[in-house]
Amino acid sequence: MNPSHPTSAPTVLRPAPPTDADIHTARTGVDSPVGRLAVEATEEAIIAVHWIDDAAAIAPAGPGLLQEAARQLDAYFARRLTTFDLPLAPAGSPFERDIWRLMCDIPYGDTMTYGEMADAVGGAARAVGYACGSNPIPVIIPCHRVLGAGNRMVGYSGRGRVETKRWLLVHEGKLLL
Repeated sequence: MNPSHPTSAPTVLRPAPPTDADIHTARTGVDSPVGRLAVEATEEAIIAVHWIDDAAAIAPAGPGLLQEAARQLDAYFARRLTTFDLPLAPAGSPFERDIWRLMCDIPYGDTMTYGEMADAVGGAARAVGYACGSNPIPVIIPCHRVLGAGNRMVGYSGRGRVETKRWLLVHEGKLLL
């Protein structure tokens, strides 16, 4: 991917809820081929996706944002959706949010390296790697599309680590040798 010419419209990340505020959140579970996911949201935006134990009891999504997030994740895993269209409000530093925004611009089935991302934002590849590992909304903010130098498969913070990253890339049609 040419980082200076993204192929999709830039994703708008909303401000994260203040950490000292009493914010009501809700969550729902989504079964996926890479494990059971919990999607957490405020009334206005998705704030997290976590891997959870299969036995974890989470209420089904009611109408609204969580139901739409579950629908889009189901469609993604069924190969009927290539771009998520959800309001996102991940908590992070300005640099991390820049990296997450850039990750959202990596097209389905494409990848960038940590170095390419660092060049695009004027940072260091190691700092980009840290931001990728700190992504609170994996799969939807596609940190699995970021590879090491020479397109090497390195690091993934989700359950299953690199094997999950590989599965997601193969699912998107990215042939990894």
